[in-house]
Amino acid sequence: MDRKHRWRLIALAAVALLVAGLAAGFRFVLPDIVAARYNPVSGGGQDANEAARRLHATLAVVDLHSDALLWSRDLAARGQHGHVDLPRLLEGGVALQVFSAVNQVPLGLNIERNRADGFDQLGLLVAAQGWPPRTWRSPLQRALYQAERLWALAAGSEGRLRIATTAAELPSPSAAPAGAVVGMLAIEGGQALEGELANVERLHAAGYRMIGLVHFFDNEIGGSAHGLAKGGLTDFGAEVIRRMEALGMAVDLAHASEPLFRNVAAQATRPLVVSHSGVRGTCDNARNLSDEMLELVAASGGLVGIGFWPTAVCGDGPEAIARAIRYAADRIGVAHVALGSDFDGAVATPFDAAGLPALTGALLAAGFHAGEVSAIMGGNALRVLRELLPAAGPGV
Repeated sequence: MDRKHRWRLIALAAVALLVAGLAAGFRFVLPDIVAARYNPVSGGGQDANEAARRLHATLAVVDLHSDALLWSRDLAARGQHGHVDLPRLLEGGVALQVFSAVNQVPLGLNIERNRADGFDQLGLLVAAQGWPPRTWRSPLQRALYQAERLWALAAGSEGRLRIATTAAELPSPSAAPAGAVVGMLAIEGGQALEGELANVERLHAAGYRMIGLVHFFDNEIGGSAHGLAKGGLTDFGAEVIRRMEALGMAVDLAHASEPLFRNVAAQATRPLVVSHSGVRGTCDNARNLSDEMLELVAASGGLVGIGFWPTAVCGDGPEAIARAIRYAADRIGVAHVALGSDFDGAVATPFDAAGLPALTGALLAAGFHAGEVSAIMGGNALRVLRELLPAAGPGV
């Protein structure tokens, strides 16, 4: 081999190594940087006092919304960033964590107006994280893959995580978790159905027990509070709700437009859920619930999960969350209020899952007594989910 040929091979090898390095960085480093940047703990949380910690240790905490399955972190190990993993859930006394599957995110995301047909930036993230090619363009396949991830996490967790698909599998509301967390699967945005009614059954078979009808844009089911038309329930959407109720799936109205909210409330025969939101009474913006919307949920016997991020509560600390909870409880009753953190939802929160005792302390400081704190932190959610889910059965 002559010198010229040898140097050409060396140059080609160097280029190949560079490309491989860039690919590895794209696959392993970039997603981690993105996750760390978009899911910070802001530090607005406070250490709980001893009375709050004693009470918190007795609670069965329920969080109705986390997007942790979207990210490439190993949820079996304690992470250095983000909000949720098994060690931090156990440390925070979480008995039931609802894991929601984000499946489409428009470029230029905002709470006012988003196009359904714009560039879907989630495709870049899932490809960068090494998700299978079937997920790169399909909201349905992204949801199915996230379900597979949670089932695999449970299978390898040595009993620290089990998944509930029936009411019988939910944790007890009267006891704090003892070394194990129960997970439940939810969909964030009914575009995951891809316009096919049969996909309700397909998602149910994969373990999903809650569907958020819309996310940040209008879809085949109805209007989003952040879409263009912001319309009401479609004929397809009405059929979706009938199927969901027959299967024992919770209807989630987070992100719903006001017409969609009213239409679903008029049709639904079972309690409604808003998995994660704020209230306009303490934080007036298009993302949050009006008094009328709060009252429609309560009239159904349902639940409003109060979020932890600044757009939801107009503050950066547990006291802002407690203020929103106090407003909702005063308006519709303590029995209809729950937690919907939006942990790992590309938002900053004042604490991660391990820091939840700070919220117990803030609720006590806001004047709630121990029984009310127990209901808000988890008892209400377990009562309503026990009513919504199938009592028992073969599961998944």
